[in-house]
Amino acid sequence: MPTIQSDGQTFDSSRPEKHKIASGLVKYGIPLIITVGLCWLLFHNINFSEMMEIIRRDCNFWWIGLALLISIFSHVFRAMRWRIQLRALNINASLWDTTLSIFGTYAVNLVFPRLGEIWRTGYIAQKEKAPFTTVFGSMVADRLADTVTVMLLTLVTFIIAHRQIMLYLSQNGDAYRHIADILSSPWLWVSIIAICAAIWWALWRFRSNKHVSRLLDMLRNLWEGFAVILKMPHKGRWLLLTLAVWGCYFLQLYVAFFSFPLTADVALQCGVIAVLVCFVLSSISMGVPSNGGIGPWQWAIIFGLKLYSDNVPGLTEGYAGSFANLVMGMQTLLLIALGLFTFAAISIGRRRNPVPSSTTTR
Repeated sequence: MPTIQSDGQTFDSSRPEKHKIASGLVKYGIPLIITVGLCWLLFHNINFSEMMEIIRRDCNFWWIGLALLISIFSHVFRAMRWRIQLRALNINASLWDTTLSIFGTYAVNLVFPRLGEIWRTGYIAQKEKAPFTTVFGSMVADRLADTVTVMLLTLVTFIIAHRQIMLYLSQNGDAYRHIADILSSPWLWVSIIAICAAIWWALWRFRSNKHVSRLLDMLRNLWEGFAVILKMPHKGRWLLLTLAVWGCYFLQLYVAFFSFPLTADVALQCGVIAVLVCFVLSSISMGVPSNGGIGPWQWAIIFGLKLYSDNVPGLTEGYAGSFANLVMGMQTLLLIALGLFTFAAISIGRRRNPVPSSTTTR
């Protein structure tokens, strides 16, 4: 309700609260809606009894278990990589703490998309008595490195598998043919370059505008957070760990392909490139705001398998969906288990080593 100030003017004291509610809905409501919507589209035409029969009949869970083990290694390698960045900022977090922070990140993201990154920043900042903004900058650099990696993988994969992708799009309906025509048109790429140049010119031309200036400052801060990677010691080790992280991600999916006979046929008959195409599509799908990638990830895998379904009789959309849903379901269960382990370990650690009440963070 309106509140009267000492000078007789009034202001609406409920506005900040309304702003918080609106901001919360945007941050968490939209990803939840996207997740529910995509899952509904994914499941509403699926025969669950058929899916369970395919899983019961065809799935070799030993391969799934191996894939999940590789997934755990990818988290540890990511923790080791982030630790190098933190040490460059004089933050000497232990490997145990950085590993717990990575486990916790993915568990939190299942419930509150993107909040996991904030949680791990706060956890390390509190644990090491370090400034939140400094740790946050290293986390941004960590994620930017992933974005650059996905972009490079996408470019390389599109070049390698261009023929197969264009062939599938041109043979499967008018909408797909239009997409193939657009992607193969040189005018698309000329337009993208022209738009990027126009945006760059506009930002430079109107750099004195407060909104543009704020945007430029944000971009500059992001670049500075990423540039620390170029200046820090142990860059070679950091690069090797980046290869290890993404190598584990790819190997995890490659191994999972062998859990079903028909997806194993895709890997064996169509080669590593087929798995790489599915991997890149699924990596891109993780950029869609959703709870832990649930929904977009399965769609990406199903579409990737469709590209090669002509070479593998029996690889229907239902079969591909059974594979994608099982792999994502088991991965989600692993993240939940790692999250429970993480928060239990943190709770036990705090009981053993309570923080003195007089301790304050910088």
